[in-house]
Amino acid sequence: MGKFSKRAATAAVAGVLAIASLTGCSRSMNNDAVVAEVGDESIPLGVANFYARLQQAQYETYYAGMLGTTGDEMWTQEVEKGTTYEDTTKKSILKSLEDMYLLKQHTADYKVELNDDDEKAISKAAEAFAKDNTAAGKETVSGYKKYVTEFLELATIQSKMDAPMKEGVDEEVSDEEAAQKSMQYVLFSYTKTSDDGTSESKTMSDDEKAALKEKAQNFADTLKTDGGDMDAAAKEADLEVQTASFDSESTTPTEAVVKAADALEKEGDVTGIIESDNGIYVAKLTSLLDREATDAKKDSIVEERKQKQYDSLLKKWRKDTDIKEHKRVWKKVDFAGQGVSIKQNTEETGGDTTDGSSK
Repeated sequence: MGKFSKRAATAAVAGVLAIASLTGCSRSMNNDAVVAEVGDESIPLGVANFYARLQQAQYETYYAGMLGTTGDEMWTQEVEKGTTYEDTTKKSILKSLEDMYLLKQHTADYKVELNDDDEKAISKAAEAFAKDNTAAGKETVSGYKKYVTEFLELATIQSKMDAPMKEGVDEEVSDEEAAQKSMQYVLFSYTKTSDDGTSESKTMSDDEKAALKEKAQNFADTLKTDGGDMDAAAKEADLEVQTASFDSESTTPTEAVVKAADALEKEGDVTGIIESDNGIYVAKLTSLLDREATDAKKDSIVEERKQKQYDSLLKKWRKDTDIKEHKRVWKKVDFAGQGVSIKQNTEETGGDTTDGSSK
């Protein structure tokens, strides 16, 4: 979490995150208080609060709704006894910010620096944010020019450090290491459907499941006998054929289906019936080496190696650097007490705006 591309970082504050419609009284804070020290550098609370509010806005706008809850309810939920979702999120945010400062301190190692174009883009974004937001809004998110500017400098450096830190990894990946097979499969679902085609909430009775199992078994037997034309058999049975590429560690559609398909020896072979909590699967092996999926897996493996090298460097720098966190200062940033969300912008820019509301 918290990694920004240079373009995304400047776009996120160039008049796009506009704090509006504040209600109540936002609590003032000493933005120059030190929330953490990374080596010889201090992280101002203003920078930490601004970065945290950007992250909070994303969570409250997009994730809370997906979880079917409100921002306040989300932040106060316990992920484990005595630890709320706000606690874990803030911990991750502060660590990400500390990493940004570590990256800044190692720019010389990779000959990375901010150029004139970077500085102009940062200055323009910071000025736009200051112009487009109310005094109350800026107070809420520490959205003053110097803190916005410092954050954008850190985010731009983070973006520019990414590629050089990942250089030099072994990019050779064999077919054997990346090999992906492919399959077709159908699901005989335990969820009943009404005459109009809408799903009912209850599942089939035991007798209905037994009848469905017999139907699935006949389907599998027919495929094996008739040469495995799953598309034709599925059409006749009014079933939808799904496809998936996989290896032995895959879990889609289920681990049991993957295990059964992986055990097939020849292309065109068909599994037996595979029972699961939501229904009964039948799968057909369509390729022992899916070229497209295998090449994509190779790219994924290379990216994993690059990310591992990047993470290892940050881990080493963190170990070699004295980092002190001031928890009393960081505690002043309270998600549950101050909501920040993103509002869709109807202007031609197509951007978003942020709405912060005090509770």
